[in-house]
Amino acid sequence: MSLNSKTSSILNVAVALLLLAAVVGFFWFAFTSLSYTWNWERLWDYRKPLLEGWLFTIFISTVALVVSVALGILLVLGQRSGILALVGLCRGYVELIRGTPLLVQILIMNYVIFAESRNSTLVGIIALSCFSAAYLAEIFRGGIDSVARTQIDAARAVGFTRPQIYRFVIFPQAMRRVLPGIAGELVNLIKNSSLLMVISIGEFTKETYDFFSSTYKGFEGFILLGFGYLLLTLPVTYLTYYLEKKFRYES
Repeated sequence: MSLNSKTSSILNVAVALLLLAAVVGFFWFAFTSLSYTWNWERLWDYRKPLLEGWLFTIFISTVALVVSVALGILLVLGQRSGILALVGLCRGYVELIRGTPLLVQILIMNYVIFAESRNSTLVGIIALSCFSAAYLAEIFRGGIDSVARTQIDAARAVGFTRPQIYRFVIFPQAMRRVLPGIAGELVNLIKNSSLLMVISIGEFTKETYDFFSSTYKGFEGFILLGFGYLLLTLPVTYLTYYLEKKFRYES
């Protein structure tokens, strides 16, 4: 390692430590200046419902992640199918979902479309999946469109079929380019699952609000809520950084 690289690494570590110290100092000053009596024992007594809510959030988010990715791929393929009716249907769906708030969609699905259903969890998963799928479809479409037309023409010239072009030419390049966007949307999906509390699904946010309602200890519960979501979103972010470095190539 060169001297410049070592100096740069040391400087980056120093800056990171300074930022961490500043953040810790800010929160320490903010919390110590509050006239608030901390009671972490009440939070510990309520640990079981909170843990169950956190695990339930993992379950809902995981299922919604898988469904939304599959649905997003189908939507982008539908938009590129060349069938006018299918293209219009997929495009209209994407614009409708992206143009309306998720909270409104959750309420409509629970109280209108699936009004007769008693399975709120299934309704919540469907709402999250449909919402994220529209954004993922646009991310996928942007990645596919970023592949140079000359590469597609070259693949056709050597006899590749349409499925082979997607499999060997378009998808490998597009996936490298859309990883940051996918990561951001997946993180948003995990955080958006907190809105499911409005239809009484017992996920992490709902259990934390119930704790606050029964104990009036909001700071303890909401601090734990923030850390709980960080534990879910940070692995997704760092996994994406790892994949970006692994699949990085010189264009």
